[in-house]
Amino acid sequence: MASFVKLPLRIGIVVGETSGDLLAADLCKELKRRQIPFSVSGIAGPELQQQGVRSLFPMERLSVMGLGEILKQLPQLLRCRREITEYFIAHPPDIFIGVDAPEFNLDLEKKLKKHGIRTLHYVSPSVWAWRRWRLKKIAKAVDLMLCLFPFEKCFYEEHDIPVQFVGHPSADEIPCTIDSLAARKTLGLPESAAIIAILPGSRRNEINYLGELFLKTAQRCYQQNPKLFFVVAMVNQEREQQFLQLAKQITPDLPLQLVRGQSRQVMAAANVVLLASGTATLEAMLLKKPMVVAYRMSKLSYWMAKLLIKVDYIALPNLLAKKLLVPEFIQEKANVDNLSQALLYYLNNADIVSKLEKEFLVLHQQLRCHASKQAVDAVLKILSTHV
Repeated sequence: MASFVKLPLRIGIVVGETSGDLLAADLCKELKRRQIPFSVSGIAGPELQQQGVRSLFPMERLSVMGLGEILKQLPQLLRCRREITEYFIAHPPDIFIGVDAPEFNLDLEKKLKKHGIRTLHYVSPSVWAWRRWRLKKIAKAVDLMLCLFPFEKCFYEEHDIPVQFVGHPSADEIPCTIDSLAARKTLGLPESAAIIAILPGSRRNEINYLGELFLKTAQRCYQQNPKLFFVVAMVNQEREQQFLQLAKQITPDLPLQLVRGQSRQVMAAANVVLLASGTATLEAMLLKKPMVVAYRMSKLSYWMAKLLIKVDYIALPNLLAKKLLVPEFIQEKANVDNLSQALLYYLNNADIVSKLEKEFLVLHQQLRCHASKQAVDAVLKILSTHV
């Protein structure tokens, strides 16, 4: 297919956060592996820049979260998007790839497409879950949507938007069989103890809403089984201090070990995982770990979410399985009684855990599709059909 494509490829790219930077870097590595000459410019993080990508603006400009921070940075974000748009129109790439960051990239893609530039969006926004009106913008903005989950492909096909399922890179990275003992040795955890991993989230608000709940849940489990050990995955020092302060106030005698920046290893070492809803639920599934999923938010946010969200489940394993594969508790149902009972149920029922592991393996294999290879195939296909 590459023989029909004009070389070297000129690729425009914009990534907005670390996960997108890794995805795009893997795509570049695959191009190099195939010995396809290319040049890339746009907005890149450190991983992409290591692949020789020229970054016109720092990725951190796009890495804003929360309405307050977005509003504060809005003038800078709009200026950045205007300037990057003008750059690509003046120096048109053969293809533009927007990696995630839909609020920034979809408008950019729409403008570039109007100027005859092929556009590809890598990682679908959650339009299948909420804000479905974005589908009209997506249809006008992208020549092809690359999605990570099979249910996303079905959704886009129902709405006549060109789509390709490429699988999930984490499913390629994580082996189908996990060495929990090796993870325990790496982290210095007791090799024979029953371990509960706790992942209360990466944002301040998540720990505000879930930190105390998760600590009291762990305490309840410890009262039931004093041989339990707890390891907490923290994303950075700030969240670690926030959680530690809660622990000193609420559960000073609980045997906790906090580990920073190694959430995958923490989950791999555990017997069961208690975690906030989010992408970590996918990693827990790929690591074949039984999990209990919880989420809390403000009453106003919950009321709005109930109006807007159009899916039956919040945990990715349940969305992938299209059934309640793992327990998930939201808002008032996320309480100490429910969470502790669900955790202890897993710890006391090895046959249930074994059955769950087999279901997780099936889902893992469905997502293990050599995502970067498929993404490069998609890029070459678009270019070869539009020469």
